[in-house]
Amino acid sequence: MIKVLITDDHAIVRQGLKQILGETADMTVVGEADTGLKAIRMADSIAADVMLLDIGLPDRSGIEALKQIKKDHPKLAVLMLSMHAEDQYALRAIKAGASGYLNKNSATELLVTAIRKVASGKKYISPALAEELANNILHNDEQPLHQTLSDREFQTLCLIASGRSLTQAAEDLSLSVKTVSVYRARLLEKMNLKNNAELTHYAIKNQLVE
Repeated sequence: MIKVLITDDHAIVRQGLKQILGETADMTVVGEADTGLKAIRMADSIAADVMLLDIGLPDRSGIEALKQIKKDHPKLAVLMLSMHAEDQYALRAIKAGASGYLNKNSATELLVTAIRKVASGKKYISPALAEELANNILHNDEQPLHQTLSDREFQTLCLIASGRSLTQAAEDLSLSVKTVSVYRARLLEKMNLKNNAELTHYAIKNQLVE
């Protein structure tokens, strides 16, 4: 029996995942959390094989929670779930220690397949992500500028490009406005951009925002 932990800040999503896994003979849900901190504590207190971890959490990013969980529990397979397209966060998730990355719009059968695969110690890599990984290896010297950003800088880029103000971005990231301003300044410098308009243009051109 594959023991699964679920972390998502939306109760309806957790309920849907529990229903899917409850109808799967070889899986059982042994715990659930709605924040990154609770996910970290849950991993400490409940023995499991796989954690389903949402990238967008209210208190910290799923990537941050993932790094801490993998540091403390390297054998726990973590399958990242997200509404974001794979070209936004999948590479970062895999590099941070995730065993796989799945879009929330994926079919139920794909979720079950992915859980079984990561539970067996393997990586779940979709065809789209496999192509992205291959391109990243082959063209490492030509990687897009946004790949040079830290996770927080990248999140700041995506939020500002989506039309969020610094105050709103700070609320989304549970950080101070001053800290987000620092991340914005750093990413503009790294990417040789002058202002939010150029930042937004870059994000749209590289399909980082819809």
